[in-house]
Amino acid sequence: MATDPTGSAPIPPPPGATPPPHVGGAHASLIERAKNILMRPKEEWSVIAAEPATIGGIYRDYVVILAAIGPIAMAIGLLLMGNSFFHFSMSFIIGQAVISYLLGLAGVYVLALIIEALAPNFGGVKDRVAAFKLAAYSMTAVWLAGILSIIPMLGLLAIVGLIYTLYLLWLGLPVLMKSPEDKTTVYAVSVIIAYIVVYFVIAMIASRIMWTLMPPAVSPVTFNLPG
Repeated sequence: MATDPTGSAPIPPPPGATPPPHVGGAHASLIERAKNILMRPKEEWSVIAAEPATIGGIYRDYVVILAAIGPIAMAIGLLLMGNSFFHFSMSFIIGQAVISYLLGLAGVYVLALIIEALAPNFGGVKDRVAAFKLAAYSMTAVWLAGILSIIPMLGLLAIVGLIYTLYLLWLGLPVLMKSPEDKTTVYAVSVIIAYIVVYFVIAMIASRIMWTLMPPAVSPVTFNLPG
């Protein structure tokens, strides 16, 4: 909104004028982006492809927030389970959550590197930022589904989020990486297989380190029966 010549008061817009768009903070942008990529992904991928971005900016404003949902929910779930069946040490629960979070942050970048590296093999263009956009925003569904880990028995339902994430990846490849649509399916399958192999190797190494340095100290809950 403009100000009068003295700079002391704003000048209201003329009648019928379109008000300037509301500019929200990082959280408002995150919510809008997450909603759009889930509800209307085809249109949103085009928007994402056209907007300027940096890997650091996407990490800061999007990835570090959404990637924390699953590990936090998992920690809460382990605490709840510890109150009913097993006792896990607090250090193990926190350590497991931290390791899972760091793996999630690293996994996005690994996925982006795979997408970028395979692009020329399927008629696409090598573009690190575009690949990272695709990796980060396609993970939205699986990150949000991570909230189900708060109830261990519902954790298997997170597979729905994983399936939708793969669908988002498939939709975004021709838009972000400029690959021909007739090669998109093979491109997506190749990315997924390569990512699963790399991620499971990293996860196994991290898990071994975790269990070596910080054993779970699991003990069953004892029940005092009358008599």
